[in-house]
Amino acid sequence: MSNKSRSFYLIPYMAWIVLFVVAPIVLVAYYSLFDVEGNFTLGNYAKFFTPVYLRMTLSSFWYAFLITAISLLTAYPTAYLLTRTKHKQLWLLLIILPSWINLLLKAYAFIGLFGTYGFVNSVLEAIGIGNKQILFTDFSFIFVSVYIFIPFMILPIFNALEEMNPSLVYAARDLGASAWTTFRRVIFPLTISGVKSGCMAVFIPALSLFMITRLIAGNRVITLGTAIEQHFLVTQDWGMGATIAVFLILAMAAMMLITGNRKRGAADARKK
Repeated sequence: MSNKSRSFYLIPYMAWIVLFVVAPIVLVAYYSLFDVEGNFTLGNYAKFFTPVYLRMTLSSFWYAFLITAISLLTAYPTAYLLTRTKHKQLWLLLIILPSWINLLLKAYAFIGLFGTYGFVNSVLEAIGIGNKQILFTDFSFIFVSVYIFIPFMILPIFNALEEMNPSLVYAARDLGASAWTTFRRVIFPLTISGVKSGCMAVFIPALSLFMITRLIAGNRVITLGTAIEQHFLVTQDWGMGATIAVFLILAMAAMMLITGNRKRGAADARKK
């Protein structure tokens, strides 16, 4: 294929990137330079570094870290067991299937489950524990978030485990390595690419959650995503909302860049 033909086929891809990636980012950056009255200002960026927004940023990163860590601790054993089941593709489909359901519907389903007169409290009453406040708590927020994101953690880890050469595991066991040593020295390092992909797929969207914080946590959990929603839809301060979005984009790009550099470094080491 000639260079001209390749360039021609790249046109739709480049047009898509410009229209739906570059242009929205530029538009967000543009709006961040104006205050609520439409005047040009850099005050939004100065305001972001005040204690209120810094605490909100730390809170967002903390909750995103918890959601990612719990998802990883749950997803890795699940993916490992899936690779050893008889009908693994069917089980994988059943795990992924809930991700096809509308997020709003799932949120309202959990409101019914965790509510004062919901199924979970009915079970607690039946076993003698009594009625508990489950909805509108940190627990309910993290639980529902993990439920929503865990398929995106399982899938890349499952693929990495499937691509791993099983003879390497057999060789480690034949050489006297214990099950834990085999996992630590062979299995996990060979599937680290799937772990990184899963963590990125969960951590990045978890940073900007807003609907779950409102419906499940009852605004007890305040994140940067919640702040963006408030500024755009309630206070109408698009400039401040866009400024927060700019910092979110920068944080996400930095994490992706760090992960990419590590991958390139590993590839260069293998070549050497």
